[in-house]
Amino acid sequence: MKTNAYSPENIGVVITTYNQPAWLEKVLAGYEAQSVNDFRILIADDGSGDATRAVIEKFKQRGKLDIDHVWHEDRGFRKCQILNKVIFHTDCDYLIFTDGDCIPEPDFVAKHGQLARPGYFLSGGYVKLTMAASTAIRTHDIQAGIPFSISWLTANGQKYSYKLWKLLKSQWLKYLLNNITPTKSTWNGMNSSTWTEAIRACNGFNEDMQYGGLDRELGERLYNLGLKGKQVRYSVSCLHLDHPRSYDTPETWAKNYAIRAEVKRLGLYWTPNGMTKTSLPSVAFAAKTPAPDRSFTHPKNPKAATV
Repeated sequence: MKTNAYSPENIGVVITTYNQPAWLEKVLAGYEAQSVNDFRILIADDGSGDATRAVIEKFKQRGKLDIDHVWHEDRGFRKCQILNKVIFHTDCDYLIFTDGDCIPEPDFVAKHGQLARPGYFLSGGYVKLTMAASTAIRTHDIQAGIPFSISWLTANGQKYSYKLWKLLKSQWLKYLLNNITPTKSTWNGMNSSTWTEAIRACNGFNEDMQYGGLDRELGERLYNLGLKGKQVRYSVSCLHLDHPRSYDTPETWAKNYAIRAEVKRLGLYWTPNGMTKTSLPSVAFAAKTPAPDRSFTHPKNPKAATV
């Protein structure tokens, strides 16, 4: 997908999943309905069972999506580990990160590709659905683009609020809302993207992190590396299907907050417990001693892309 001098050459959509086959089926239907088709689906599977595998195989057989299914054994919450495996092995130069419970808008991939810029990551948005609206959505609705209508959602159990403005159709209004929103451009696991080389320069996700802020921690290290966040929450959005979270505990949040506080205090961009288990004490303290090799380049436009 190449729309300008800085556009990615090979986009990968990283979808994390764990034993939610019904939701994953709706999500993959959303990627079949994208306005572009030159991208790869990279499923980061944290140990799902046969039902999830059957859904993935069904979509592979249909042949509309180029799917890589990366799986490891279920040994508890290991989302960061499976994400690092995907990042380490992919040959995609640009990665969109989302979840197996997030249905993309029809132009989701196209917008990420069009808005990508060297030295930036994109901070997209989402609409959190009620269980009633989540279950009301059918795959044929997704193919027709129906669930992305505010009126359809409110008629199917979604309470109206300003958060539904992410589904407005006016492009100039989306642009305006992106620029006036008080929400910071953070790295959001359900809808963010950047260059693969930048994530690798940070050593990927911190595998010490459990549920609760693990995505934000990567974004904070990307900032320390030198990247800037671009707010696109009204331009690029998805529908977040409802589900319980048994792994959401006060203990994991407390641990994760402590890790993030240390990242901010020291200006860390590198995690020693990431894709590789390597400590770089002399260059990891970005705020204290800028590393000589912190720059990365766009593969096709190196001068313009250097951070």
